[in-house]
Amino acid sequence: MSRTNSEPGILSYDAHANMNTAAHSAPDPADLIAAGRRTIDIEARAISGLAARIDASFVRACQLCLGAQGRIVVTGLGKSGHVGSKIAATLASTGTPSFFLHAAEAAHGDLGMISRGDVVVAISNSGETPELLMLLPHLKRLGAPVISITGGTSSTLARDAEVNLDVSVSEEACPHNLAPTASTTATLAMGDALAIALLEARGFTPEDFARSHPGGSLGRKLLLHVADVMRSGAGLPRVTADTLLSAGLLEMSRKGLGLTAVVDDQDRVVGVFTDGDLRRVLDRQVDLHGTPMRAVMTADPRTIDPQALAAEAVNKMEQHGITALLVVTADHTLVGALNIHDLLRAGVV
Repeated sequence: MSRTNSEPGILSYDAHANMNTAAHSAPDPADLIAAGRRTIDIEARAISGLAARIDASFVRACQLCLGAQGRIVVTGLGKSGHVGSKIAATLASTGTPSFFLHAAEAAHGDLGMISRGDVVVAISNSGETPELLMLLPHLKRLGAPVISITGGTSSTLARDAEVNLDVSVSEEACPHNLAPTASTTATLAMGDALAIALLEARGFTPEDFARSHPGGSLGRKLLLHVADVMRSGAGLPRVTADTLLSAGLLEMSRKGLGLTAVVDDQDRVVGVFTDGDLRRVLDRQVDLHGTPMRAVMTADPRTIDPQALAAEAVNKMEQHGITALLVVTADHTLVGALNIHDLLRAGVV
C-alpha cells in the first residue's frame, strides 16, 4: 500500500521505502575489502605504537602486580569494561589471580570485593569516567594501589594512579573517529603484554597453564601422561624372541593393538612385530609355523617413557610415521603399549 502525507516534516511511506531500498542495496565488494583492510592497518599501527611505551611505567606496573598480597582487580565501564573482563581472564589463566569488577556495580556494594593487599587495574580511554573516579578515594583508604590504563595521559585517573600505562591512539578505525576500535585493541594488547611479562616473571609453565584449563583439549594434552593412556597388564601383547611366528600372530590378534612386543627373559624389549612386519613376511612367503619371532621382528623399536606426556607420543608417531608405541622404563623393561586409537579416545589427538 502506498500513502502520501502533505504535512511538513513527515515522510510518506514511499519515501521510507526508498530509504530502506537504498540502505540495503548491494554494497560494492571493493568497498568492503577496502574498509576491512583500512581497519586492520589502523589497528596495527595502534599496537605498533605501544612498543616504545613499554618502559619504566610498565616495569612499575609489573612490580606492583608481582608484589600484590591479594588479587589483581580489573575494572572499567562500557567497551573498556569488556576489554577489562578479557584482561582479567588472561591474567587469571596465566598465573596471576585476578577478577573483573564492574565499575558501576562497585559503588553499589561490590566495592567490598576489594581487600587490602589487592592491586586495582582501572581502564578508561578518556581517564575521566565518573564511576572510576568515584572509586579512587575508597581505594586509597583501602591502601590498594591503582594502575591506570588510559588514552588520556593528563587525565584525572592517570594523575591519581600509582602508575599509568599509556594506550592513546592517533585515530580510531571508525571513519567518524567515534566508535572505540583502535583504542580498545591497543588496551587489549597492553593487557596481554602485562599478563605475559608477569607469566615469565613467575616462571609459569605449560603444566601450570594446563592445571587451570583441565576441561579443555589443551589440559588433556598437557596433563595426561603416557602412563594414563597406555595398556598394561593382561592387555599388553608380548612374546619372546624364540616364540614361533604363528603364536606371535595369535598374541597380536588377541590383544588388538596391531603389534606385539618381543622381550627377553627379564621382560626387556628386544624388538617389536607390527602389522607392517606381517605384510612384509607374507610377501616373502615365510613359514609361519617354523620361523621364530627373532627372525622377523624389528630390532630396537621406537619406545616412550611412561612419564612422558601423551602429546609427546602423538608427536613421535607423526614424526616416524607409525601408529603405535611400546612403553618402557629406563632399562628397557616393558610396562605398556599404546596406539593412536588410545590417544584419540583420551582426547589428546
